Amino acid sequence: MRRTFYNKLILVILVIAFVFYNYAVYTGDAHIVSHRLSRAAIRGQDIWQKNNCSACHQIYGLGGYLGPDLTNIHSHPSKGPEYIRGILNSGIRHMPEYQFGEREKEALTAFLRAVDSTGYYPNKQARFLKNGWVEIKTK
Repeated sequence: MRRTFYNKLILVILVIAFVFYNYAVYTGDAHIVSHRLSRAAIRGQDIWQKNNCSACHQIYGLGGYLGPDLTNIHSHPSKGPEYIRGILNSGIRHMPEYQFGEREKEALTAFLRAVDSTGYYPNKQARFLKNGWVEIKTK
């Protein structure tokens, strides 16, 4: 009888500790990084979504696998903004020719610049913290 009481007591203590731990981890603002998008980048994000670019391309490894990951294409040494505009002009391999106007190309380039400014992918300098979060290198 006494053993079941202690087992229940231990279970209650563990549940309470779990609730407090989750409250502390998931309600704190320490892990939130805010990045504001410019108006052009927001227009670019809308174009990205309307044309379903993530069906073929990834950002931070999330999306389709037909095209390359575009997380850091804007700062890539051999690519950059002119490369992005060139691909948007003519398409390449399986990428269709979308006939974007100059304003749309600028918006998509601004969106990809904003994505690029948020960090690196793949992030090879990540650290796992004791509280369960991952600390990553950001730009």
